[in-house]
Amino acid sequence: QVQLVESGGGLVQAGGSLRLSCAASGRTFSMYVAGWFRQAPGKEREHVAAISRAGGITFYGDSAKGRFTISRDNAKNTVYLQMNSLKPEDTAVYYCAATPRASVTTELKEYTYWGQGTQVTVSS
Repeated sequence: QVQLVESGGGLVQAGGSLRLSCAASGRTFSMYVAGWFRQAPGKEREHVAAISRAGGITFYGDSAKGRFTISRDNAKNTVYLQMNSLKPEDTAVYYCAATPRASVTTELKEYTYWGQGTQVTVSS
C-alpha cells in the first residue's frame, strides 16, 4: 500500500507558476512509477506527466509539454510538478498517482494508488 498526499495547489494569475508536491508513505516509493493527472469540471481525467522509478524517464501530455516539469526525490518520497506559464485552461483538480509497473505509463487505468487531489485555479 502507498498513501499519496498532494499539496501546493492554489489560485494564480495566468502566466504564473505553481509547484505541486506529492508526498508518499507506506511502501518504498522508489519502486513505483509516478504520475500526475488532472480533471476539470465536466471533463474526463487526463494525463499530465509521468516519471520512471529512478526519475530518468519522463512523459508529458500535450498540454504540459514545454511548460510543466515532473521530477522526484526518492530520498524524500516525493514527486513534484513544476508548472510554468499557466493558462486558465489549466484550471483543474490535480491528482498524484503511483503504480508498481516496471515501465512508465500514461494510462490512467494502470495506476493503482491515488491522492485526494489539489485544486489549481488560474485566473485570466
